[in-house]
Amino acid sequence: MSQKKSSNYWREVSGILVLDKPQGLTSNSALQKVRHLLRAAKAGHTGALDPLATGVLPLCFGEATKFSQLLLDADKGYVTVARLGTTTDTADAEGQVLLQRPLPALTAELIESVLCRFRGEIEQLPPLYSALKVDGQPLYKLAREGKSVDMETKRRQVTISSLRLLNWSESTLELEVKCSKGTYIRSLVADIGEALGCGAHVEVLRRTLAGPFTLANAMTLEQLQQTAQPDEIDNPLLHHLMPAETAVMHLNAVELDPLQTERLRQGQRIALTGVQANPLLRIYANTGEFLGLGEVVASGILHPRRLLKTS
Repeated sequence: MSQKKSSNYWREVSGILVLDKPQGLTSNSALQKVRHLLRAAKAGHTGALDPLATGVLPLCFGEATKFSQLLLDADKGYVTVARLGTTTDTADAEGQVLLQRPLPALTAELIESVLCRFRGEIEQLPPLYSALKVDGQPLYKLAREGKSVDMETKRRQVTISSLRLLNWSESTLELEVKCSKGTYIRSLVADIGEALGCGAHVEVLRRTLAGPFTLANAMTLEQLQQTAQPDEIDNPLLHHLMPAETAVMHLNAVELDPLQTERLRQGQRIALTGVQANPLLRIYANTGEFLGLGEVVASGILHPRRLLKTS
């Protein structure tokens, strides 16, 4: 007979699950649903997706939350459908229509001549309806209250590393985008629409990439719900958690001997030889155990930065 705990039992859970976020849910609502399925005591997501958007949303639990910021800062990838000829107050299909304009006579050459303006480093104005905060208040809340904000001060530099036309019709563009953190696809689509002279808004938005994670790593909420047995001590969903180090495998690694490992766990700095200065390194014990992240300064000293709790 399986052993169970009461339904309000919270457990120490550590690892990463990649959710294929469904449309209509906020990122935090999606996180809380999965957190309850795991009965996880500590959880966090790695950058919000609009309720309209679907796709890759890495969820961090327990010790893995120490690496949430790295995933938040990571590059992202999207596929979006831009609806031409109509602008909305939110720059997506959920907003109120502000203006409708005639559609241009599209050609592949015309589209490419516009898209090329938005590759590389560009300046972007965040949407008025966004989670970006002004004096501690998200813009969308200020917008709903009718409060004015000097948006020009919120312009930012972002990098569009790839912008590719996948398909098009007389009134839509399907685009694949790879971009730096902080890029608003709604703003990108709106700006492309203005460059075409007709305006545009996001009709479909799907995140395909977040740092090292892709849709191939993702599970739908329905799959997670079908797998989970929340009140079981050995909840099958626990076996789908990826190790915390999965989020940082792109970083270089260093291995410590047993004495160095013990000193590191005590928060001490470690003198290393033959290791160049590096802002962040993965740190391992000689047993292969992942210890966390550290920084090596020019003098060859390893400073602990984000260490996992001793198991």
